[in-house]
Amino acid sequence: MGRPASSGLSAPARRQQEIDALRALLLAAPADLPGLAPAVASRLGVERLAAIVSGTRERLGGFIEVTDGPQGLLLTGPRGAVLAWAHTSGDGTLTGLMISPELRRDGRRPRVRVAPAVRQGVGRLLWSALAVFWAQSGWTASTRVDQAAALAALASLAVLVEGFAPAAAAQPRWFRRPLQAVFAVGLASVVRAPALPNGTIGADLVVGVAALLSLCSLLLRARRHRWGDPATLLASPLRGSWYVVQGGGRGINHHLGIPEQRGAVDLVQVGAHGTLRSRTRAGNPQGPERYRAFGAPIHSPCDGVVTTVVDGLEDQTPGLIRYGPPYGNHVVIDTGAERVTLAHLRPGTVQVAPGDRVTTGQLLAEVGNSGNSTEPHLHLQAERDGLGLDLHFAGDPRPLHRGRTLTG
Repeated sequence: MGRPASSGLSAPARRQQEIDALRALLLAAPADLPGLAPAVASRLGVERLAAIVSGTRERLGGFIEVTDGPQGLLLTGPRGAVLAWAHTSGDGTLTGLMISPELRRDGRRPRVRVAPAVRQGVGRLLWSALAVFWAQSGWTASTRVDQAAALAALASLAVLVEGFAPAAAAQPRWFRRPLQAVFAVGLASVVRAPALPNGTIGADLVVGVAALLSLCSLLLRARRHRWGDPATLLASPLRGSWYVVQGGGRGINHHLGIPEQRGAVDLVQVGAHGTLRSRTRAGNPQGPERYRAFGAPIHSPCDGVVTTVVDGLEDQTPGLIRYGPPYGNHVVIDTGAERVTLAHLRPGTVQVAPGDRVTTGQLLAEVGNSGNSTEPHLHLQAERDGLGLDLHFAGDPRPLHRGRTLTG
């Protein structure tokens, strides 16, 4: 996909234009497809575009309608529905197209994701209940073995919440501080141990200790994980304090399942104290503007030649991802040794074009929330031959893993 041009239309008018363009494409005869989507036909080839259109109609059992929903545009037919994405120029010509391979055979709309506030609420209740239960058990245990089992379980929960949970550090102070206090109070119950009888070692203690050792080992390995194939980035692309929300090994990096992204990191901007909960701005503005990262300048982390530029894709509403190109607006730089991708850029801010030679520190764009992004952040990756590389910045050899705060 090239660089989509902004149509200048309002969001509702632009969405209707996309719906009309998709409807026309799916109802068109093969010979008419190049005229309806010349840029798409040029990139894919007329035969491939015709195969996509006919294959979609066949999957749906015949095309009925295009509608708009929370997760994106929806193509419906007698056999079900599929999500789609379209981009149009100012005159309504289709310039970008994606159609999901997933078919909802019952014809219902794809299930809407649970709201982040609901997920956070359930998580807080679960963490709190388990923490209070095991902390209380540490103070009420009748033997040293029972107490050790309770404290091992409590410590395991603390490692799980603080080390693995991606949203743990983002919890508000009014929740996180009391939870940490419960952990501390529970672990302090060890002062009772000298006065307690030994008791008999049972499954609770064995399981608790095994869980604690396993979680600590997994967390240490995940934070120190290396693929053994490093990329050299000359400088951090960002200025100020940034928190790594995704990065590292298994359990703390959701990029692992995609080969070219396995070494990627996601970075959000935080306040002066470097805490993740400070990533939002005062005054509670709405939309992506609520986040400190939104609009932050992105500089080239390396010297190289720009090979790919995508701009003009709209920012997502925080917490809701519409189906579309996963990288959103992005820039790819070829250093001669690897391809470096900077993604989820703010529309209309990209300062380079394909073929441009860039130098380290040169302004590229601003942080946005386009693509597969629930909140404004920078996705950074380097890959060679389709495999992601280990990232590190000059002067900082430490691994970039979830939980680290970087200062650029």
